[in-house]
Amino acid sequence: MKPTAIDTFETPRLTAERLRLDHLGDYLRLFQDPQAMKTLSADGKPLSTEEATRWLQRSVEHWDRHAFGFWALRTKTDRQFVGRAGLKKVDVDGQGDVELAYALLPQFWGQRFATEVSEGILKVAFETLGLSELICFTLKTNLASQHVMQKVGFRFEREGPHVGLPHVFYRLSAAGYAARAARKAEASQGSA
Repeated sequence: MKPTAIDTFETPRLTAERLRLDHLGDYLRLFQDPQAMKTLSADGKPLSTEEATRWLQRSVEHWDRHAFGFWALRTKTDRQFVGRAGLKKVDVDGQGDVELAYALLPQFWGQRFATEVSEGILKVAFETLGLSELICFTLKTNLASQHVMQKVGFRFEREGPHVGLPHVFYRLSAAGYAARAARKAEASQGSA
């Protein structure tokens, strides 16, 4: 398999590499963590080894089908596994969308890693892949994740059920991303 331009990328504190089957040990740590799973699954229960292996296999197959997907995240300083984040084709209410999604181990919550990697993924999605828009959604009770979505430019779209649970849905267009990037560039020039 020939690496592509998006197989890896970096943020100020993280490296991101295309998810592969040899990330199973990391995936098990994430998807068998009870705290992390409260934000990721309908029943909030950790996945069995077989279920986590299936999730990983589907993620690898997603890359093969769509030429994008999830990345495994590690700290640059000591190469600790932080979580996974990426882009995923989803069907929400009969409409095909691309979702920006992230899941971090609890010890990395509250340190701006989700915001940092989301900004890196937005750059890949809009500047490299040329996507027209992204969707992001989470449980209605997951206020921390909603804050990340808002911080990186997603706009509230609606509330509604997803996998039988109350969710909130946010959306960001390429034009919205470009306008936000221009405002940030202008602000940084003004402060220089």
